[in-house]
Amino acid sequence: MTKFHRLTADFAIAAQLNAADIAYAAEEGFKLIVNNRPDGESLGQPAGAEIEAAAAALGLGYCAIPFTGSPPPGAVAATAGLLEEARGPVLAYCRSGARSLTAWAMAQALKGGYRPDELIALAAKAGYDLSGARTALDRLFPVQ
Repeated sequence: MTKFHRLTADFAIAAQLNAADIAYAAEEGFKLIVNNRPDGESLGQPAGAEIEAAAAALGLGYCAIPFTGSPPPGAVAATAGLLEEARGPVLAYCRSGARSLTAWAMAQALKGGYRPDELIALAAKAGYDLSGARTALDRLFPVQ
């Protein structure tokens, strides 16, 4: 079973999910699965359509925002938008969870949800180092 790393009560990240993980996500109360991993990134990786079907079978929403490397502006904007519209806890995944974390953190900084220091601390608490994204988070965070 893939481990889910909760960053907040409404958002968690994970490494690559499979159909069994989707059932566990539903049991844990997640309402939306976000796939940040492009299909075919590695051999044996479940296709996004497989994860989407498993989510739909359990009444969960599914959204694909695939990218490689650092999140491009479109992925950050799409993440911010889906977080605004989510009707319950969100679970995002990629190969290791790091891309999903970075997209979420940048979306949070963009909308002023958390200060960059808070985002870096939340990531560290989940076992991830977000300090390399500090400059981007600072640029995205609205001046107040």
